[in-house]
Amino acid sequence: MKYEWRKNQKNLYQIKSTPTLLTVEKQNYIMLDGKGNPNEEVFSEKISALYSLTYAIKMNYKKQPSNSEYEDFTVFPLEGLWKKENEGELIKSELSYTIMIAQPDFITKEMFEEALAIVTIKKPNPFYKDIRFSELEEGLSLSMLHIGPFDNEQQTFDEMESFCKLNNLKRVSEIHREIYLNNLHRTDPSKLKTILRYQVEKN
Repeated sequence: MKYEWRKNQKNLYQIKSTPTLLTVEKQNYIMLDGKGNPNEEVFSEKISALYSLTYAIKMNYKKQPSNSEYEDFTVFPLEGLWKKENEGELIKSELSYTIMIAQPDFITKEMFEEALAIVTIKKPNPFYKDIRFSELEEGLSLSMLHIGPFDNEQQTFDEMESFCKLNNLKRVSEIHREIYLNNLHRTDPSKLKTILRYQVEKN
């Protein structure tokens, strides 16, 4: 049986274009930190490192006997945690981020390390050494699907903020998450689908 994140985790990945309150439970990720403009080449190189490693994890998992009910899994979408380092107008060169790809719960740190050793030799990338296997749990969060260019995300964030005010919710962190449901290089900016999400608490 194949693990399909779109089916198994609908609450996280099938978000609509209206603010949605949900609880985000613990999940494992391969993660890579950085700072600067995401339009620069180094950002693309980091994404390439993450995808190469996650496909190596997938291929290595399929080759080995497993106690899990799943024999294979669909690679999760790219995600990012973003923070403005300074208040005021958005300056992309001053952004800090963690880009990451979720892993099914049957993928272990040992499997990550085995795949990392393999892909480092077969498909070299200077950023492999900076990738870590870690878990993340966000708890109560507000999420909404944004359709269109990244530069227009503020419109969606404004809707989310209005929802918070109407429902006595408060954003608890300056960090927000983005989940990229399209291929960023093959999709017209007007058709990009990005799930936006941040942690909240009740007032």
